[in-house]
Amino acid sequence: MKKLLSITFGFTMCFLLLSCAEMQQMANQFPELNPNGGIDIAGGLKEALNNGISKQVSKLTAVDGFYKNEAVKILMPEELQKVDQTLRKVGLSSLADKGILMLNRAAEDAVKESTPIFVDAVKGMSFNDAKGILMGNESSATTYLQNTTTTPLYAKFNPVIKNSFAKVGADKVWTSIITKYNSLPLVKKVNPDLTDYTTNKALEGVFKMIAVEEKDIRTNLKARTSTLLQQVFAMQDKK
Repeated sequence: MKKLLSITFGFTMCFLLLSCAEMQQMANQFPELNPNGGIDIAGGLKEALNNGISKQVSKLTAVDGFYKNEAVKILMPEELQKVDQTLRKVGLSSLADKGILMLNRAAEDAVKESTPIFVDAVKGMSFNDAKGILMGNESSATTYLQNTTTTPLYAKFNPVIKNSFAKVGADKVWTSIITKYNSLPLVKKVNPDLTDYTTNKALEGVFKMIAVEEKDIRTNLKARTSTLLQQVFAMQDKK
């Protein structure tokens, strides 16, 4: 028990959340965690997430961050795929292209609001969170952010996207697109909620890009650009 107490003293206070059996298991598996100063697992995972946010999410906020990134580019929703095809067939390709561009511009505007929410989520990571992330799959950190930020991000993104549509006249463009389509003979009338659709696609794009950075850090030694990242993810390599 003294040995366990000594190990516990070397960990952060978050380690107190673990049972003695869990602590012993961690100590046996990772001798780097010793009474004289253990590896800051939570700190390493926070750094990895912050890298994903700063390197990847920031790219999405630039002009064409969504529009010219094929991995996250927002296309017309499924129910409007026929709209897109039909407009192009009747010589309205430019109108269809403009509608898609405006979806992506709105997403780029919205993602600018994400950083404070991500920062709060990263700060709130506990040791138990970090342990699960480190020993999880290649997207465990991204999943953690999805679970902790999706609801507040949606609430933040949705009004920004709605305002962005109004600011650039996207609401009028899309009204024109849908009106023209609905006026064509023998088509099923549509009236999609494009704000909700674009909000969800923006969220999907954000987490996809964070996952790219996470996978790189987990699998590419050169991406571990600090001593802490090297120490923490070396533990992952042993699992």
